[in-house]
Amino acid sequence: MLFVIIGYDGPEGEAKRKIHRPAHLANLKPLDEQERVILAGPLTDKAGSLLVLDFETQEEAERFAHTDPYTVQGIFERVEVHPFMQVLPKPR
Repeated sequence: MLFVIIGYDGPEGEAKRKIHRPAHLANLKPLDEQERVILAGPLTDKAGSLLVLDFETQEEAERFAHTDPYTVQGIFERVEVHPFMQVLPKPR
C-alpha cells in the first residue's frame, strides 16, 4: 500500500539537512533496494520533503516517518503520513 509522507522543515531545516542527508539516504536505501520508493525528494520552495513509499500498514509508514533521521534530528518539525492511491503513471 502506498503512503505519502510530507515532512515540513523547521527553522533550521536547510542548515541541518546538509549534515544529516547521508543518514537520511541510508535509511531510505533498503526500501529503494526493495523497489518500495516510488519517489522522494525535497520541495524546491524549501518547505520540506515529499516521499511516496510502499508499506504494508499505516503503522509501518508512521514508524518510518517518525524514526527517520530528518525527523529525529529536527530537520522536519512536522510530518504527515497519508494513504495514497497511484493512478498515473500506472503502477509497476
